[in-house]
Amino acid sequence: MSPGDPADGSPQGVAFLGPEGTFTHQAVLTWAAREGRAVQARAHASVGAVHDAVASGSSPWGVVAIESSVEGYVVPSLDALVGSADVVAVDEVVLDVSFDAFVLPGHADLVEATAHPHGLAQCTRFVAERGLAPVPASSNAAACRDITPHQVALGPSLCGELYGLDTLATAVEDFRGARTRFLVLRRRDDARAVLAARRERGAAAWRTVLAITPVVTGPGVLARITAAFGERRVNMSSLVTRPLKAQEGQYVFVVTLDAAPWAPDVRPLFDDLLAAGDSLKVLGAYPSGPAEGGLDGVLPDHVPTGSVRGSDDPEVVTRGLLW
Repeated sequence: MSPGDPADGSPQGVAFLGPEGTFTHQAVLTWAAREGRAVQARAHASVGAVHDAVASGSSPWGVVAIESSVEGYVVPSLDALVGSADVVAVDEVVLDVSFDAFVLPGHADLVEATAHPHGLAQCTRFVAERGLAPVPASSNAAACRDITPHQVALGPSLCGELYGLDTLATAVEDFRGARTRFLVLRRRDDARAVLAARRERGAAAWRTVLAITPVVTGPGVLARITAAFGERRVNMSSLVTRPLKAQEGQYVFVVTLDAAPWAPDVRPLFDDLLAAGDSLKVLGAYPSGPAEGGLDGVLPDHVPTGSVRGSDDPEVVTRGLLW
């Protein structure tokens, strides 16, 4: 039980991007089962509305998608965290993602495929082979809920029964084994107590998501920041650049590092960056599982097509590097 949870074990509200049947809804249920929590899943129309519900306290928890292994970061979720003064991530859920294709019983000629833009991007082969025109929806579940007789809706398997649809095909995604990471949100004022409770339960490996706004921009800024991580031997597992909305030409570096904010090597790293004049904001800290996969030279099919290696023929290297 986390601080602030009801003593009687009554369900707590968890805000998520609706409607029912989204992968985020599935992530809510997965997280609740893993943590042994009684929850009341509350659907919202946008990621911003999820953040607002957590910030206001109307829902103690929230869940948002943050990264797809196929499509990369979910920009609205990332920007909402960067822009929120009162909401922070305190946990993570990782789901295997697979799309089924649904139609209405007694459907008409099928001419369109509808899903969230990330869903359409993960099922391009299926859509193209059937000659369907892609139609973006606010979520995959919304596409299934609002499907028309001329459409194929792409979404989680649970949407078929939920919305009374027929399954046209299963597992229609381009790449098997796709995964999506979700973050569990909490009010910032509650986060330290929630994380302390997780530490007491023995969580050993942690990740921290950090927003760094450099004091100046220009040549060498990113090199200086990455060098600070190297000097303190803190591993930076990802780096994303986002524009600072209020000022043209100013950027925020969103860094994921493989340690907790209170780790012995991380605190002095933060001190170094603050001393350099940079602004810092922890967007999330949460227990993490072991790192998975990686471009270690053993899996060449997992690097971008057309990549070259030092062992390639000189002609191949010249073509790949435009020398």
